Amino acid sequence: MVEARNVNVTEALELLGEGALLLDVREDNEWESGRAPNARHVALNEVPDHLEEFSNDRSIVCVCRSGARSGRAAKFLLEQGRDAVNLEGGMLAWSAEGEPLEGDIDEPTII
Repeated sequence: MVEARNVNVTEALELLGEGALLLDVREDNEWESGRAPNARHVALNEVPDHLEEFSNDRSIVCVCRSGARSGRAAKFLLEQGRDAVNLEGGMLAWSAEGEPLEGDIDEPTII
């Protein structure tokens, strides 16, 4: 049975610096409210439909609000032969670490 490795914000930033993709699997309203710059948005239930868009030779850091949905996404991607990890604590941890947020509203926030 495949289990996704959890990474903290510092480890995630290192992976992103090495070229990993930050995949945000939250719902549309969560994404619009506040997200990490340069993240790619694919809601969790749509990840299987976009599998061919995720390269086998690029790591994927999965993120959601708190880490539960992104853990499922990372597990699925690993089962499909992709290199994926889960951002433990999700966007709540990202924001708590003072990392930047952007959104479609004046004051980006995590909902």
